[in-house]
Amino acid sequence: MTLPETLRRLLPCLALLGISACTATGPPVQEMSDARQAIAAAREAGAVTLASDSLVVAETRLAEAEGQLQDRMYWNAKRLALAAKESAIAALLRSRSLREAGAAATSDAPSP
Repeated sequence: MTLPETLRRLLPCLALLGISACTATGPPVQEMSDARQAIAAAREAGAVTLASDSLVVAETRLAEAEGQLQDRMYWNAKRLALAAKESAIAALLRSRSLREAGAAATSDAPSP
């Protein structure tokens, strides 16, 4: 069997494998849940006022992910959910950092 003949025989199998890998992706349930939880944690940490820019990005990406999920575009939904989680974590960390900096500044202030 020559190399071109081998490739010709393997090509349909490889194509089928590639197609099945793309369609085997189910709804990104865990990623969507993680993004929602991260957004909730950021809100609880005060991101609405302390890191609203990152929080808005997270909520926008989650809304886009939900739209992609409804359209059964699972790969896009997963990508957007992961991005939403990342933005929510950034908002959470920024909120915590600003709260700690504010608390430190208050405790360092001289007493009257």
